[in-house]
Amino acid sequence: MKTLICNAQLVNEGVITSQDLLIEDGRISKIAAQITAPAGATVVDATGKYLLPGMIDDQVHFREPGFPNKGTIASESRAAVAGGITSFMEMPNVNPQTTNLQALEDKYTRASQSSLANFAFYLGATNNNLEEIKRLESNQACGVKIFMGASTGNMLVDNQATLEGIFANSPVVIATHCEDSPTIAINEEKMRQQYGEHVPVSLHGEIRSREACLKSSQLATDLAIRNKARLHVLHLTTADELHLFLPAKKLADLKGANITAEVCVHHLFFNDSDYERLGSQIKCNPAIKTRADQLALQQAVNDDILDIIATDHAPHTWEEKQADSYFKMPSGLPLVQHALLSLLDLHAQGIFSLEKIVQKTSHAVAERFELKDRGYLREGYIADLALVDLGSPFTVTKENTRYHCGWTPFMGHQFAASIAGTWVNGIHKFDGSRFIDNTVGERLQFNRSR
Repeated sequence: MKTLICNAQLVNEGVITSQDLLIEDGRISKIAAQITAPAGATVVDATGKYLLPGMIDDQVHFREPGFPNKGTIASESRAAVAGGITSFMEMPNVNPQTTNLQALEDKYTRASQSSLANFAFYLGATNNNLEEIKRLESNQACGVKIFMGASTGNMLVDNQATLEGIFANSPVVIATHCEDSPTIAINEEKMRQQYGEHVPVSLHGEIRSREACLKSSQLATDLAIRNKARLHVLHLTTADELHLFLPAKKLADLKGANITAEVCVHHLFFNDSDYERLGSQIKCNPAIKTRADQLALQQAVNDDILDIIATDHAPHTWEEKQADSYFKMPSGLPLVQHALLSLLDLHAQGIFSLEKIVQKTSHAVAERFELKDRGYLREGYIADLALVDLGSPFTVTKENTRYHCGWTPFMGHQFAASIAGTWVNGIHKFDGSRFIDNTVGERLQFNRSR
């Protein structure tokens, strides 16, 4: 299979250049100012459009196995591809939980049969599966996920000896959800005393407070430094936490540790003023916080304090989100179809450059997780590509929403740009309005020696 994408603006490694790109046998075979189409090649004229490495989302919840009413690997990977996401890394809080190697390999088998995008999975940590984590091969999972906050059932890891053991022995990157559960419990009780079951959703950020986030993030970074571990702190939400990840601090204080930090698109796009309009639709853990926090997170992306932008895509049914009690409303929202578009909105507002978006959604993810031959527009690399049209707005409707749950907090919103095409492993999967190939994606491979 050969495809020539011509007259595109390539966004890659900090520069934008007008070039052609040739795909042969699933890989980028040539990038040049002008390429003559080989015999039999499909030619795509990308005049006026921008060609990016496909977004690599290192944090999604696709709900399989166990919760097909919320989503499946098949449904959510299709939504991801429609949004320019070509690879994903999926979390372990499913049923059964992905907390042993057999469950991990079962998910790879499922994805190999149904995922439109490329895939990898986390092994989940518990208070009693340290030996299973030690058995993990370095190329078997994208990382080990630790819920250092009671965000999801019984997967909270709060045993100090277990935490020390995981940070000392994990053969792969440790990814942490950082919120301090005792602090949250105290805040919940205070709100119950005042409001009963009907706590306003707008107070979610005070319950899942900045103090809870900072205390847990501080613990995670301390553990990483003490054990010389590879730590990736997921979905930061507060200005208060950013000092833990200043580049100078990383260089001076890590003492052999390797620490990165992430922000998610909804924490960059929304703030607590949006609760009045969207209510439980944007209830998530950790919580969307203030306008000041939002601005600080945006600046931290530009200052390279935050390394990666992801989604934390976490769909629930519309009926679940409309529960009559704050405490019954599940946290999480569907995001993969509209994540890149939301970042392109922030680009249109002058907040992020295209080069910065690509760095945080593709290059940095490939480097952090040591992905093999992905995340860049380079000759010889696998052709995972997103073609975007900055001059063609996209309005979200129920009819063009791809999530299994059927809703999105962006309903009715007009994005400034649109996804014009997505290629996964060199195969043109989505043309901007419809899926044109249903070939399954590939298991992500890693360049890891340990």
